[in-house]
Amino acid sequence: MLAAPGATSRAFADSAPTLQQLLAYPYVSGLVASESGDRFAWVENVRGVRNLWSASATDTTPRQLTHYTEDDGQELSQLTFSADGAVLIYVRGGDHDENWPAKDNLAPNPDNAPSEPKITIWSVATKTSSAAPMQVGEGDSPVLSSKGQLAFVKDGQIWTAPLPAKANAPGKAQRLFFDRGKDDSPVWSPDGTRLAFVSGRDDHSFAGIYTSTGKPLLYVAPSTSFDQQPVWSPDGHSIAFMRQPSRGDAPENFLTPHPHPFSFWIADASTGQARKVWGAPETLAGSLPDLAENEPLYWMADGKLVFLAELDNWPHLYAVDVGGGDARLLTPGSFMVENIALSPDHRTLVYSANTGNTADDEDRRHLFRVGTDGRAPEPLTSGDALEWSPVALADSKAAYVTAGAQRPAAVAVLERPGQVQVMDTGSAKDYPSSALIVPKLVSFKSADGLTIQGQLFRSANAANQQPGLIFVHGGPPRQMLLGWHYMDYYSNAYAVNQYLAAHGFTVLSVNYRLGIGYGRAFQHPEHSGFAGASEYQDVLAGAQYLQHVEGVDRDRIGIWGGSYGGYLTGLALARNSDVFKAGVDFHGIANWVPSLVKAGALPEHWYETNEDWKRAVATAFAASPDADVATWISPVLLIHGDDDRNVPFDQTVDLAHRLEQQHTPLEELIIPNEIHGFLRRANWLQADEATVEFFSRQFGIKATQ
Repeated sequence: MLAAPGATSRAFADSAPTLQQLLAYPYVSGLVASESGDRFAWVENVRGVRNLWSASATDTTPRQLTHYTEDDGQELSQLTFSADGAVLIYVRGGDHDENWPAKDNLAPNPDNAPSEPKITIWSVATKTSSAAPMQVGEGDSPVLSSKGQLAFVKDGQIWTAPLPAKANAPGKAQRLFFDRGKDDSPVWSPDGTRLAFVSGRDDHSFAGIYTSTGKPLLYVAPSTSFDQQPVWSPDGHSIAFMRQPSRGDAPENFLTPHPHPFSFWIADASTGQARKVWGAPETLAGSLPDLAENEPLYWMADGKLVFLAELDNWPHLYAVDVGGGDARLLTPGSFMVENIALSPDHRTLVYSANTGNTADDEDRRHLFRVGTDGRAPEPLTSGDALEWSPVALADSKAAYVTAGAQRPAAVAVLERPGQVQVMDTGSAKDYPSSALIVPKLVSFKSADGLTIQGQLFRSANAANQQPGLIFVHGGPPRQMLLGWHYMDYYSNAYAVNQYLAAHGFTVLSVNYRLGIGYGRAFQHPEHSGFAGASEYQDVLAGAQYLQHVEGVDRDRIGIWGGSYGGYLTGLALARNSDVFKAGVDFHGIANWVPSLVKAGALPEHWYETNEDWKRAVATAFAASPDADVATWISPVLLIHGDDDRNVPFDQTVDLAHRLEQQHTPLEELIIPNEIHGFLRRANWLQADEATVEFFSRQFGIKATQ
C-alpha cells in the first residue's frame, strides 16, 4: 500500500455526498414521439428500476405508464407509438448494446433468476396511468403499421401478433413470412400495406418488400453488396436504401487504412428496379461515419434525401435530390452532428451538435433545426447545460433530454427558443445536485504535439498532496463531456468521478485520440489501437499533466476505465507502473490477437504463412497489455461480468493468469451473468464501491461510501 502523507489521509467533510447518494441519479433514455408529434414517451431508470413515462405536446404533465419496482436488469427499450398515439409498444429484456449475440442465444439474466428470462413485447395505453401493460409475445424490434398491424423480429425472422384486448390474454403470434436470410430493420409503408426489411446473408444483404401471403417477396436490385436502412418515400411508391460493397473472403490488413465508401439507391417498390442516386468518393473521408450506423436515411417532403457523412472531416448532414446530383452540405462548421430527428411534416430536422456560442461548447451538446431550403441552421438551445436525443413535435416544438454539470438528466419540451418546460417526475427531488463539482475543461500536449482535451474534477476544498486519477472512456468513439453523459455507462462513470473528487482525489477524464467530437482525423489517427496504440501517448500525457496540477501528489497517480478504457488501463499499468501506481480495469482487452480473430478482423490461418499478416499480428500483440506484462508491478483490480457480449470474458481470465504467475498484486470482482454494460444498478454499485475502496486503500484515503 502507498501510504498518504499528513492531512490527505483524513476524511473529507461529512456534508460530501455518499456513493450511494450519487448513484441514485435518474437516467433518461429511449425518447420517442408519435408520428403526428402530438405525444412523446421515454424510459426513466432510478436506482435500477426502469419505467415508462409519457406526455403530450399540449399538456406536458408527465404521466407514469408502467410501475415496475425491481432492479432486475431487464431493459425497457424499442418504444414505438400507434398511429393515433393512444398505445405505446415496448420491449422488455435483452441487451441492445452488444457487439454480437450470445453464442447460446440466451437473453441476459443479470439478477440470477432461476427461471430463464425472455425478450418480450408489451403494449400500454398512453392516456391513463391506471392501465396495466399487456404482453404481446416474445420478440424484438417492434413496428406498428398505420393500420395497427404489429411486425417484429424473432429468431431472425419477421413475425406478427395481434395487440391484446385485455391483460393476460396475448394473441397467437405467427411468422409473417419466410425468408432464408436473417431478417431485421422492418419498416411499414405509409399506407400500412407493405413491409420493407433487410435480409442478412452473411457476406451480403438484400433490401426486401413483403406485400401479402399470396405474393412472392420482392428483393430490391439484389447484388453482392450489403443493402441496409430501407426508408419509404412519403407516397409509398419507392424505397431508398444504403449500399456498401462486400469485402469478400479477403479481409483488409488493418495496418493500411482502406476506404469504405457507401451509396444511396432508390427502387420502385412494385418492380424492385433501382437506380443509384449518390455515391461517396472512394476516399477515407468518404467512408461511412461510425455515427451513421445509428442514424437512418431521411426522405424529405421536398424530394431530398438527407444523410450523415464526413466529407469535410466532420460528421455533417448532407442533402441530395432524389433525381440524383451532387450532395449539398446543410450544417457547415467545425463540429459534429449527432442525434437526428425528422419533423412530422418531413420538412426539417432537429439535431444535437457539439457547438454553440458558449465557451467550451465543443465538450457539450446543443440543439439546432435545419431544412433543405438552403437557410442556415437555427439554434434552439444554448448555454452551459447539455441537450441531446431530440424528437420533433407538432407546431415546431421539440422534446429532448437535458442535463448540466450538476443537474442529472430530465426530459424537456422546447415550446420555442428560450421557452422550455422541464418534465418533473419527482425522481431527482432528493438528489444532492448542489454538492457536485463543476468540472473544468483543460488541455495539454501529447508527445507528438497533438492537443488533447479533458475534464478536471477537483474539489474547491481539496487538500494538498492529493492522489490523482486518470479516467479513460471506452468505445473508443466516445467523448466525455462537461456534465452528465447521454450514455448510461458514462453517467455512472461521471457519478463515480464526482464522488472521488469529493473524497480526496483529483480526477482527469482524458478525451484521447480515437474519440469523437474533434473531427475525423482525430478519430482515425495513424497507428492507433491494434495497429500500434498511438492513443496511449495521450493517456500518458494526461498523467504527466495531472502530476503538475497544483495540490496533486505526482507520486500517487492511478488510472481506471472500462472496455476500451480498461484496455488503456492495462496498457498503462503494463508499460508505466513507474507513473501509474494502481489501476482498476473494467472488462478490458488484454490481447488483441484472439479478439481480432473472433471479430473477423484477423484471418485465423492466413497469418501463419502470409508475411504481411504476420507483421499485423506482431503489431497487434505489441499493442496489447500482455506484451508488456512482465513490467507490470502496480496493483490492479479486475472487474468483469462473465456474460460479456462485447469483450470476451477470456480476456480477463488470460490477464489474471499472467499476473498471478508473476505475483503482481491482483484483486478480482467477477459478476456472474452480467453483461458488458451492467444491467443492474446493484452490480454497478458493487463495482463502483470496490473501485473506490481499492483506490482509497492503495492511496491511504479514508472515504465514506
